[in-house]
This record gives sequence, C-alpha cells and structure tokens, in this order.
Amino acid sequence: MCGRYASSRRAEDLVEEFDVDALRIAAPLEPDYNVAPTKDVYAVVERPPSGEQVAERAAGRAERQLRVVRWGLVPSWAKDISIGNRMINARMETVAEKPAYKRAFAKRRCLLPADGYFEWYPTQQTTKAGKPLKQPFFIRPQDGGTLAMAGLYEIWRDPAKADDDPDRFVWTCTVITTDAEDDLGHIHDRMPLMVERDRWASWLDPTAAQDSLLDLLVPAAPGTLEAYPVSREVSNVRNNGAHLVEPLPLEEVAE
Repeated sequence: MCGRYASSRRAEDLVEEFDVDALRIAAPLEPDYNVAPTKDVYAVVERPPSGEQVAERAAGRAERQLRVVRWGLVPSWAKDISIGNRMINARMETVAEKPAYKRAFAKRRCLLPADGYFEWYPTQQTTKAGKPLKQPFFIRPQDGGTLAMAGLYEIWRDPAKADDDPDRFVWTCTVITTDAEDDLGHIHDRMPLMVERDRWASWLDPTAAQDSLLDLLVPAAPGTLEAYPVSREVSNVRNNGAHLVEPLPLEEVAE
C-alpha cells in the first residue's frame, strides 16, 4: 500500500513540469514531508470544457489543471466524508470494477506528484508491547525527479452545507497500487503505480476508452527507485520537515 509520502515541490514548479494550463488552487500548499491520509495534496487533472469554455478552448480540448484535493477518496454517493479514511489506495486488480472506484476510473483520473513514499519493514526487534519494531524506508527516484503516481479523484457534495456555500464540494483522491517489484517487495508487497511522461495525456484524458487504460500503468522500472532507512520520527504524523527523508546513519538503523 501507500500510506504516507512526501511532496515538497512548489505549485509553480509543478505547473511547468506537468504542462498545466491552469492553476486552480485557493492558496499554495506548504512543503509536506509526511503526507498522511485526509491531508490536502496536489493533483494534476484534466477537466472537459463547460459553458463559455467550450468556444474558448480549441476543439473542446480539456484543460489540464493543478488542484488541491483531500487524500482519501469519497465516492459521490457516500453519505459521510469519513468513508475516505479507508480509501487512500485502490488496487489495480479491481479498480475498474469496485463500486467505490469504477466511476472515477472511467472519467476522473489524475496524477499525484510526490518526491517519494514511505514503507515500514518489520525488524527483529520488538516494542514494549512485544510487537515487531518497524523500520521506515523512503523510496524515491534515483535521479531525484518527481514521481507521477497514478490516482483517481472524485467531487463529493457535502449534504450538510448550503447550496451557496463555496465549500460544499470536496475534491478527494486515491493512489492506485500494484504488486511491488522484486527489489522493493522485501520492504512491502505493494507499491504505487507510476505513469510515464509520454502517457500522461492518455491517462488524464477524460474521454479515453476504458479498455486501454490499465495498459498505461506500470510499476517503476527496476533500478529507477532507491530505498533507504529514515528516522522513525516519520511514524508520527505530527512530525514534519526535510530531515524525515534524510538517510538514517547505519548505527541508528533497526535490524
């Protein structure tokens, strides 16, 4: 699974890197080195033109936008936003069929930019409660680039808010995962799916044929990611800062 990641890029840099047409955010997010479920994150989406935009955009081309969304997908039919707490990941094997995800998979796909993500590996040491002590690892591109994680987004209407409340619509997202490749599978058996740059347009296209979508998703190529142990401070969501993604000195690594 992917339950924690880091995202420190500035909105302006993501606009340039992902060829974004419009920056649709109320305020930029602070760099976050401990992104946890229910936090706000950046998402790259493509929205079909509506109203006056139809004439403005050439041939009705969708607009690529950078949005701020809440991590933890809330289906449009959900009665309560808390359901999103359990929907931070969608398995590639079932994403096209599961009721919670299939509508979003058909028309609302996104890219979730990340510096890298965290996974925890059980060590031989135990906690005071007798459970295995887990050592966190940070997994990132070896070249220091940005991960474009495959995701889905939904727009949920909060029934408790008035029709004229600007916050009545909540944008939420989930990360699509797959089996981890061999050299990362020893840390955790699941990993986020990536979308290669030359496939971004096809993945984001809200009109793309569903039968070809899964072919666009691939695990990171072997050897392109590196994993190294980091401070156990990252296990507490209240901790943040660039030090959380720094390699841990060998003498501090739990074995």
